[in-house]
Order: sequence, then C-alpha cells, then structure tokens
Amino acid sequence: MGVAPTAHGGTPAPERHKGVTGPKGFKAAGVAAGIKESGALDLALVVNEGPGQAAAGVFTTNQVKAAPVLWSQQVLKERKLHAVVLNSGGANACTGPEGFQDTHATAEKVAEVLDVGAIEVAVCSTGLIGERLPMDALKAGVEKAAQELDATDLSGLNAATAVMTTDTHPKQSWQDHPDGWSVGGFVKGAGMLSPNMATMLSVITTDAVIDGDALDAALRATTAKTYDRLDVDGGTSTNDTVLVLASGASGVTPTAEQFADVLTAVAKDLVKQLQGDAEGVTKEVAITVNGALTEAEAVVVAKTVAEDNLVKTALFGSDPNWGRIAMAVGRSQATVDQHKLGIAINGVTLFADGHKAADRSEADLSGRDVDIVIDLNLGDGTATVLTTDLSHGYVEENSAYSS
Repeated sequence: MGVAPTAHGGTPAPERHKGVTGPKGFKAAGVAAGIKESGALDLALVVNEGPGQAAAGVFTTNQVKAAPVLWSQQVLKERKLHAVVLNSGGANACTGPEGFQDTHATAEKVAEVLDVGAIEVAVCSTGLIGERLPMDALKAGVEKAAQELDATDLSGLNAATAVMTTDTHPKQSWQDHPDGWSVGGFVKGAGMLSPNMATMLSVITTDAVIDGDALDAALRATTAKTYDRLDVDGGTSTNDTVLVLASGASGVTPTAEQFADVLTAVAKDLVKQLQGDAEGVTKEVAITVNGALTEAEAVVVAKTVAEDNLVKTALFGSDPNWGRIAMAVGRSQATVDQHKLGIAINGVTLFADGHKAADRSEADLSGRDVDIVIDLNLGDGTATVLTTDLSHGYVEENSAYSS
C-alpha cells in the first residue's frame, strides 16, 4: 500500500504498509466466513495479547443504534478489551432483540475460542440495515479467524480488507515514536459518512503503557478533530464505531501530549484515506472557516457548506461558484455578517467584504484537490472539514446498493 507522504514540518508521516499489527502485542486475521455472497473476506478479528488490556470507544450519535454498538458501549464501561470481532455484509441494525442476541452470541463465540470473558469482546458490524446475520456462518468464521491469527503486516491488512463494503481498497496506517512505542489502525467507510463521533468502523491499537481513562480522553479529543471533521454526505450511520486498544507491550509510558500527537496523526491519515475513497469521489475538498465567534460555530459553517448539494454539484462540474458557498454560509446556524464575509477558492479570493472580489474564472478547479477558505472576520474560531463532490458515480452507486 506504499508509504504516506512526508507530513508538514518534515516530520515523517504515518506509514500505510502497517496497521493494527504494527504495535507489539496484537494479532489479527481477516477471513471469508460466507456472510457475503461474493465470497470475499468478511470477518475480522483483532486480539490484544497484553500484558495490558486498556480500551476505549466512541460511537455514533444516531438515535437508531445497531445491536453491536449497544453491546460494545456496555462492555467498554469497564475500559477493557481483549478482542474485537468485526463483520461486513450485514449491519445487524434495526433487527430487534434477536439482533442483540446475535451480537451477544458472537461475543460469546469469540470468548470461547480465545478463552476470555465475553465482556472483554467488542463487536462491530457493517452492511445493509435491517437483516439478521447468518449466525452459523459467522460463528464458523470466528473459529477460522482464531486459527489464522498472526502478528504479520499481511494479517493486519486482511483484517482491514474484511471490513470493507463499498470501499475500493483497504485503509490502514501506522506510526512509531522514537521512544519505542507505536500506534496503528484501520478504517472502513465510503458512504453514509458524517461522523458525529461514518458507515464507518475503525480499530486503533497501541503498545504504549496507558490506562483506560487516559485512553478514553485521548480518543475523544482526537475524534473531535479527525473523524468528526469528515462529512461526505451528511449521513450519520447506525453503526459508527472507533475503538482503541492498548497492550502496554512496549513497556513505555508516553506523556499525554506525545500519545495525543501520534494518535491524532494516525487518525488524520485514516480520515484522509476515507475521503479519497468516498463513493463517486472526483474532488477531495477541504473547507476551512476562519474568524468565527467560536470553534463550534466554525464547524457549523464548514459542515453546512460541506453538505450543501448545490455546492457539491458545482464542485463536481469544476465550477468555482462562490455564490452557492455564500448561500450555504448564510443559512447556517452560526453568526454571520455578509459585509465582513470573505471566500477564497484554491488561493483566489472571489468574494470579500460583501461583494465580488475577482472573476470566478480565475480560480482553477480542474484538479482533484479543492481548497475553500471562508473568512467570517468575527472572532478567533477556526475549523477545517473535509468533504467531496456530488457526482454521477455517487448517485449511481447509492441507488444501486440495495433493492
């Protein structure tokens, strides 16, 4: 999968040839359990062999939550996980009490083959909403995955592959620290992406020595700046889950700042990969809002622009239509003064102080990357949200996803 480019300031960026098995103390597997009719890999298992088992999770804010989310939220109250089992090919959402029983049975099967407690097993599912999972196939898949557990880069990649739905390729990232510890992870998601903690699942591992409460605080802070700043289509999934597990196998205890830096770097790289593989994407768009009254208001403006279909279709047509952006800014719930508003696209200021500042033809949108900067000039709040265009491909893929 190659190596990610060098990050800003000369610091090596996370590498993409490793993922959850990059940190010491972790094994993984990705197998074909027969959940998908295609026969593709569809079940992943990630195991923390310790010596520590600290863990934390962040989940969807959607009020309609899938059974695996409800289960994993419960078990993570103990801030401890021994394993995570994930399946694609079915979301196990809106499946009633029977669906929750299926999730419980899945955790119990993992507990049985690993000789641990079910309360130490998180469960994640992704796919079509509303259908029960084929439990015989899933349980057999758990046994198969347990037999294939390994700590190699390939096993981590197989796990990342097994959770894909409409993704076109697996997404993983890993970064080490000079002191001898590292963070690695994988993510899946291509549509229904507007995390409020996208359909998105992510598992992150670290061999740093860190307790569950500190892990939880770091994950929540990181999520707010990374996963929550991607908005492909405004759809917050029923299954969104981000988990982080710490083995402590490095024997090194980083400072809170050191851990936050590496965790955020890996999460940012995973989110950038999500953006680049979004359904039907032809433009990768960064919307930066400066000068808002607060950071929260900057996020509101950026997300309103990111989700606006008129803006997104203009971007698909490579049209620097700043008027549509101004419209979206104005309809947001943030404080806006049109006479102080400025809009720049790919480095060209097209609108400033309430009036046209340049001909929009001066902004070149012929490439894949689009940088939109919105200046509210009201305060110090700033935020960047990543999004994509609305293309024929997105509509075709989502209209054909399921009958």
